[in-house]
Amino acid sequence: MMSTYSRGSILLLALVFAGIFALVSTALVGSVTSYGRAERTTVAATQALALAEGALENAVGKLNQNPSYAGETNTALGPGTFTVTVAIVDTGTKRITATGYVPNSSNPTAIKTVKANVGINNSNISFHYGIQSGNGGFSMDNLSKVTGNVFSSGSVIGSSQNDILGDVISSGANGLVYGIHSTGSVYAHTIGNSSESTLVDKNAYYATTKTNTTVTGTSFPNSPDQPFVDLPISDAQISQWETEATAGGTATSSCSGGLYSISSGSVSLGPLKVPCDLTISNSAIVTIAGHIWVTGNITVQNSAKVKMAAALGANNVAIIADKPTDQINSSTISVKNTATFENSGTAGSFVFLISQNKSAEMGGEVLAFDLGNSASALVAYAAHGYIPLANTVSLKEVTAHKIRLLNSAQVTYDTGLPNAVFT
Repeated sequence: MMSTYSRGSILLLALVFAGIFALVSTALVGSVTSYGRAERTTVAATQALALAEGALENAVGKLNQNPSYAGETNTALGPGTFTVTVAIVDTGTKRITATGYVPNSSNPTAIKTVKANVGINNSNISFHYGIQSGNGGFSMDNLSKVTGNVFSSGSVIGSSQNDILGDVISSGANGLVYGIHSTGSVYAHTIGNSSESTLVDKNAYYATTKTNTTVTGTSFPNSPDQPFVDLPISDAQISQWETEATAGGTATSSCSGGLYSISSGSVSLGPLKVPCDLTISNSAIVTIAGHIWVTGNITVQNSAKVKMAAALGANNVAIIADKPTDQINSSTISVKNTATFENSGTAGSFVFLISQNKSAEMGGEVLAFDLGNSASALVAYAAHGYIPLANTVSLKEVTAHKIRLLNSAQVTYDTGLPNAVFT
């Protein structure tokens, strides 16, 4: 028979062991709970970082489509939200700051931020053609010649088999090519014309008709029409460059009688907005250090020289003629005599001469560019205008709504032409 003392000892031991068990259990549960919380925090941090990195990549893509993209706030994605800001660092460079929040920015479990500077990558090419014209089409006369591919949203018409050393594309259901000698292949709804013979060294791709055309390669009737291709520099990109030019100051005091004239000596310009016409003439040497926006007409003539600053390296610079209040009669560019343009001295750097004149697009006759004699304007761009090239003018690339080559004008495409997008 167990004594009262023994029963009391057993009860006491049971209570002690129960207390120890409760203490250990509480500690174990606390440890498991802390571990679970730490694991959730780690997962949330990983998700926030992935959100930030994804937002950064998304921002780069949006800058490619719209250079004016300035960011966004509290955009929902997956397990959380993200915010992006975009700041201008210098000409051609922007800084993207992307922050990811899980589950949201109001009460975040985790926050991660990534930053990157983005700029022009010269390894990518958006100028794929020596000539690219819009709906106004492309025509060639006399001894004019293109070294490079040609793309037109309108027709491509030559005379006496003008040489195009590359492929030729005329897009859409009205695509038409004739009167040229292509050393590559030709793509058009219709190839050839009874009045002008056409020569194609490689293949001919056409939807319906091939007339008076000699094809050395293979003919492919019933081929699909080639799709429309956007011109390589958007109005949004040009507007962005104008904003960057304005940020460098406005040359109001240099305008006299509606003209800023540089006729001698060495001058450094840019980034800069010129609120009047600009003329560079005689023996003047102008070094461009950033984008130039001229709210009028641009004339470069005589033996004047325009060159990029060496500090720009492999970057590029735009000289823009754009008078927003008159893009029909103004916003033109004239390069005459022996005026020349030079890059920074680094391969892959180019001057973009840009006219925003819209006369041709509206059915008018005003020339967006007047390029003559031995002018070497590097890249001529008039997305809404008409560019005729005559005499011994020689360019690296020309893009316009309507283009015509005359006399012995030549366009020699440079495969180093960079794109104008951020990557």
